[in-house]
Amino acid sequence: MKLLITREIPRAGINILKQYKDIEIDYRQGPPLSEKELLTAVKDADAIIPVIPDKINKKIINAAKKLRVIAAYSVGYDHIDVEHATSKNIFVGNTPGDLTESVAEHALALMLSAGRRIPEADRFCRAGNNKYWNPMNFVGPKIMGDTLGIIGFGRIGQHLARMAKNGLSMRILYTDVNRHPEAESLLDAEKVELDYLLENSDFISIHCNLTPETENLIGENEFRKMKPLAYIVNTARGKIINEEALARALKQNYIAGAALDVFADEPEIHPDLKLLDNIVLTPHIGSATWEARLQMARMAAENVVDVLISNKPPRYLVNKELMKETVASLI
Repeated sequence: MKLLITREIPRAGINILKQYKDIEIDYRQGPPLSEKELLTAVKDADAIIPVIPDKINKKIINAAKKLRVIAAYSVGYDHIDVEHATSKNIFVGNTPGDLTESVAEHALALMLSAGRRIPEADRFCRAGNNKYWNPMNFVGPKIMGDTLGIIGFGRIGQHLARMAKNGLSMRILYTDVNRHPEAESLLDAEKVELDYLLENSDFISIHCNLTPETENLIGENEFRKMKPLAYIVNTARGKIINEEALARALKQNYIAGAALDVFADEPEIHPDLKLLDNIVLTPHIGSATWEARLQMARMAAENVVDVLISNKPPRYLVNKELMKETVASLI
């Protein structure tokens, strides 16, 4: 049985896979595979471990005639055509887990970096401009006691809320398709409509999934509803924010600043954003802690072993309807 791993991952996952002699590993460790290269590589693959930039679309899935499982090295799976995989009885797995804390910590770091203008100040110092202390240089907001609006109140959003509430005494507003009464009770969090959140938050952090409903969720109208001194942070998916509208909002000072870890057309970044000082940009490193990346490698490997060796659905299954069909067939 052949497993294609499209990019270098931590050895923790490889070590699990190497315990099984029946799994032949095609391990690619260089630059990203082009679509043409990926089409060739998947032809005789029983399993794939792709990373987020790999587009596992209908064309790729159709080329993989033997494919049984797509074990994404990520929590998100919008780069995979899950519906088409399901129609072909191909399991899709992901890696939820330890990266909850890692991504939430990165969101908090971006909030602090943007609000306190740390990257700007760093560039200022490196350029040799720090000639004397100026009381008006790099003035930003005091974050203690401010209002944090969280769009998407799942595991990551709630962990960010705990740090913000318990560490910075922030008021927590959230919008989500579901109500979270326990978190509301523990954190005094308030479930509100998006417009109210936009109008009343000093910092906004995005943690929802990318869906047809959330694509371009934050655009021109939404930026105009935000406070002029507000900041927006995105560690979820780039296409949730309209980047052209964001660049305009930052240039024309609808809002004070932004911080992005994700982009609409990764790895490309909207050229206007790169020219602005009031935005912090990081290259999709929200889960870049050793703990998270090692755990993700183990979880992706376990998903493969479950299917190829144990002949059962992956333990971290995305398309759960296949599990129901499997159970029904056994009965």
